[in-house]
Amino acid sequence: MSPNALIPSHRKPRRSASSRALRAGVTGGFLTLAVTGATVPANAAEKPVSETQEMPTITAALATSAAKSADAAQQAAYNYERQALQDATEAKADEAAGKAKAAAEKKAKAEAEAKKAAEEARQEKEAAQARASRSETRSALSAVSDSSSSSSSSHATGSAASLVSFLKSQLGKAYVLGSSGPSSYDCSGLTQAAFSQIGIDLPRVSQSQSTTGTQVGLGNLQVGDILYWGSAGSAYHVAVYVGNGNFIGAQNPSTGIVERPLSYDMPTGAVRVL
Repeated sequence: MSPNALIPSHRKPRRSASSRALRAGVTGGFLTLAVTGATVPANAAEKPVSETQEMPTITAALATSAAKSADAAQQAAYNYERQALQDATEAKADEAAGKAKAAAEKKAKAEAEAKKAAEEARQEKEAAQARASRSETRSALSAVSDSSSSSSSSHATGSAASLVSFLKSQLGKAYVLGSSGPSSYDCSGLTQAAFSQIGIDLPRVSQSQSTTGTQVGLGNLQVGDILYWGSAGSAYHVAVYVGNGNFIGAQNPSTGIVERPLSYDMPTGAVRVL
C-alpha cells in the first residue's frame, strides 16, 4: 500500500456548479423569467451580474401609452384640419356677405336717387302747371278788363246801371249772416236786394243763385253777372260783377260790403240773369 493512501487529498474535489442565466421574454404582456441550469467547470469564474443581466423589455403599459400618444397626435391633426376648413368656409361666407351688402347698398342708393329725380320732376311739373294757370288767370283778367272797357258804355245803362248804382250805395255797410238789409247784409242777401231793385227775383241762398240764369265764362263777363265761389249748386259765396275787372259783395264780418278786383279773390264761375 502506498504510504499516501490514507492521507486525505488536499485537492479540491471536482464539483458541478449550476450557473443561472436569466432569460427575459414577454409572454401575453407579462415579463417571464426562465431559469436554466448549466453545468460548468468548477474552476470557471462567475461573471458579475451586471455583465449577464439583459435590458428590461417594453411593457404592455408603455406600449398602450405610446398608442394613446399616437392617437392623440392624430386627433390633434384632424382637429386642426377641421378648424382650418371651418375658418376657410367662414371667410368665404363673410366675403360673400360683404359683397351682398355692398350690392344692396348700391341698389338702395340708386333707388333713392331715382326717387329723388322723380320727385324733382314731379315738383317741376307742378310748378310749370302753376305758372301756366297763373298765366291763364292773368289772360282772363286782361280779357275781362278789355271787354268791360269796350262795352261799359252800352252795358252800364238801363237795368245794369241801376244795379251798379244800388250796390255802390251799400258800400261800407256791415256784414251780418242771414241779413237782407237795409242796414246790413250777408253775401246772398245783398245780391237778392240788388236785383230786386230792377225787378228780378233771385233765390235767397248762394247755392241756388249759382245755378240761376246762364253759366258764362270768366273771360266773357258783363256788368251785372253774378259771381260765385265753390261749385255751381253748392257755392259758398256770391257777389256781382260791376265792370272794369271789379266786383261788389258782402265779404265777411271784418270787411263788410266792399268793392274788390277779381284778382283779390278769383271766383269759380258766373251766371248771367240780365
